[in-house]
Parts: sequence; structure tokens; C-alpha cells
Amino acid sequence: MTTFKLNQDAPDFKLPTVADEIFSFSDILEEGGDEWNLIVYFRGSWCPACMSELDEFNESMSYFEKQNVRLITVTHENKDDLEKMVEKHDFTFPVLLDDQLEFASSYGVHYHDQQAPYEDHGTHAEPAYFLTDEKGKLLYQQRQTSPFGRPHPNEIRKIIQYIKKNLK
Repeated sequence: MTTFKLNQDAPDFKLPTVADEIFSFSDILEEGGDEWNLIVYFRGSWCPACMSELDEFNESMSYFEKQNVRLITVTHENKDDLEKMVEKHDFTFPVLLDDQLEFASSYGVHYHDQQAPYEDHGTHAEPAYFLTDEKGKLLYQQRQTSPFGRPHPNEIRKIIQYIKKNLK
């Protein structure tokens, strides 16, 4: 399994968005600026816990913008379902498609498949959270092995405040 240490460079990735654009992590880092990146991997639009969480992130966008934190979401679900999700929930953050599980693999996102010890909605990746600074250095990570126990968006806000306050 892929593991990262704090302050390590997060892996580069380039993925299509639901809006038919290509999102390149290295490109946004090269643009400069002082925006941090909160990358949230979610199970899919079929997951009620994920939808509730993404709704809360969307409602908190003004907070993240004030903190100079770019929210990026990633999943491996099919594009048609994700387009419906974005429209229904009016999400304002990018939703990236990891249909080949390249991001999940390079970031060590847990994957629930046939070898999993219990049934859980078939094959899918589990929630994961990665916060990087403006240069792509890892400041925080959490990877789930199930849908529960994930940090609430309010906890993510506290983590951001804590790191900003205590950054060397």
C-alpha cells in the first residue's frame, strides 16, 4: 500500500472532470498562488453519507475560499451518474473521474472488492482525504476502510485552522 509522510510531495495526477475538462494537479501547482488543496475521494453518488458530506462541503465553500483552500473531489463512478449528481446538488467544486483507478492506486485509497471481508455495495473505493500546501506538500491525510469514521467537514475546517496556526 502507498504511504505518505507529512511534507512529502503528493503524487501528480491528471483526470477528466464531469464538465469535460482535464484537471492537472501539476498545472495548478505551476500556476503559483497560495491556495492549498483539499482532495476528497468519495465512494459515489449512490452513497448517502458521501452526498451529505459533499453537500456540507458545498455549503462551506465560502469558508474554504477565505482560507485559500481549493476543494477537489474524485471518484471512480460513471460520468452519467456524476453529471446528474452535480446538477441535482449544484456542486461548485470540480468532480474528477478516476475511472481507471489511477488516483486511487497512486494515493493508496482503500478499495473494496471481492477479497473484502464483508459485502458493501459491490466494488468501490472508500473515502480518503488529502490536504496539500500550495506546492503540493502533504499536510494531512486520512484514508477510510469503510464509509464511517470519516472526518466531518467541520473537523476538516478545524484541521486547516490548526495546521495554519502551527505551520513552521
